[in-house]
Amino acid sequence: MRFFYDLTSLPWLLVAIACGGLVALFAASLVLASLKRTRAARLFGDEKLVQNLETFDAAGRRAFKAVLLVVALVLAFLALARPQWGRGTKLIPATNLDVVVVLDFSKSMYARDVAPNRIARAKAEIARLVRELPGARFGAVAFAGEPMAFPLTSDGAAIAQFFRQLEPNDMPVGGTAIARALEKARELLARDPRSKDHVRVIVLVTDGEDLEGDPVTVARNAAAEKTRIDVVQIGGRAPEPIPEVSPEGKVVGLRRGDDGKVLTTELTAAGEAQLADIAKTTGGAIIRAEKGATGIDDVARELRRMMREDLAERVETAFDEEYGWPLGIALVLLFVEAMVPEAPLPKRPAAPSVAVTAAPPRRRRARSEAA
Repeated sequence: MRFFYDLTSLPWLLVAIACGGLVALFAASLVLASLKRTRAARLFGDEKLVQNLETFDAAGRRAFKAVLLVVALVLAFLALARPQWGRGTKLIPATNLDVVVVLDFSKSMYARDVAPNRIARAKAEIARLVRELPGARFGAVAFAGEPMAFPLTSDGAAIAQFFRQLEPNDMPVGGTAIARALEKARELLARDPRSKDHVRVIVLVTDGEDLEGDPVTVARNAAAEKTRIDVVQIGGRAPEPIPEVSPEGKVVGLRRGDDGKVLTTELTAAGEAQLADIAKTTGGAIIRAEKGATGIDDVARELRRMMREDLAERVETAFDEEYGWPLGIALVLLFVEAMVPEAPLPKRPAAPSVAVTAAPPRRRRARSEAA
């Protein structure tokens, strides 16, 4: 047997103390009333003579009714705690996993320190990640200056296609707005009614830092919702030139600034600290890509381990709710208490008997005969 609510927790201790105090106060009032009655009888006269003048002593019935009330109150409190009895074992299915991939589509992702370039390699590894986790649901957020989202779905191919059809040149606003992208990922999870019962993970893949918003604050909000953020940091502090890519997807040179110098991408020390804080705040991992890799494979390995071990099926004891029994008995006791009067009902006096005498027979008048 167990209780659904922990009776040793502070709120339940306070309720138990309050109920105990109420029962004690009720019992004390009954004792005090009995003492006052005895004292009043003594002041009125000889106690035995006063008792002989009483038509009925209600003390016994009052005590019986009080016992019924106390027992009903205890049973009602017991029902409120929801007692449960074990009836065997049951198989708990694997907990579903919801993953929102947040991928950076800024133009710096065209850098070719990862073959063929950062964005193409990231999209290929995300497609493999989706294929290798068939039991998970995926959502997608593509971002630069503004995010574009795809809702949670069990169709991993749709997520891969969403990323595949986009290029950094397609993003309407340039930049690296990580805070807005993470907030959009939180909205995807919050809007899905089933996600609140699932394990939630956001995978952020980026090569830059957010100079506009505050992604660490967004990460704190995600941590409060028990959502973990894993950060894949592509690129390092070494400057990497950014290719110029045509709308057809062909490299036509290197991007240059207004002064004619080649534009490069590198992550500052403050940017690295910011990405590390995002992961640390939510209990996630920070993965720094090595030369020639993105690091998404490391995230995929960890998510596969979670689904195989932490979220695997398990056997638990099944419990049946039994609060109906104490609650039903309490209601019966309250009904009995209400039906028991403090004094017996007065008997109706017998109706006086009336003697009935028979009336004398009437004499018929003799009809005079016509002479």
